[in-house]
Amino acid sequence: MLDPSPPAGPPPASWAHNARVGLILFFLYFALYGGFIGIAALAPTAMAKPVLAGANLAVVYGLGLIAAAFMLALVYMVLCRQEPPAEIRTATEAEVEAALGTEGTP
Repeated sequence: MLDPSPPAGPPPASWAHNARVGLILFFLYFALYGGFIGIAALAPTAMAKPVLAGANLAVVYGLGLIAAAFMLALVYMVLCRQEPPAEIRTATEAEVEAALGTEGTP
C-alpha cells in the first residue's frame, strides 16, 4: 500500500523556486485584472468604445485576460520544468543531520 504521508526532511529546493515563480506570475496577472476592474469601475464609458475590428474595449480586454492567463501558465510550466538555480539546492540527508545535531540517531 502507498504511504500518503509526506517525505521526511526538508522539502526540495525546487518547491521554493516554483512557489516564487508562481507568486510573481500571479501578481502580474493580478495587476492586469486590476486594470480591467479599474477601467470598468472608474471609466465605464471607455469600456463601450470600439477599439479593435468593431469590438469594444471590454471584449478585447476580457479576451486579452484569457490569453494572458494561458500565456502565463505556459511561462510557469517552462520556468518550473528547469532545474532551480545552482545557489538553490536541496541539502543532503547528512547535511540536515549535521545541522540538526542528530548524526547517527535512528
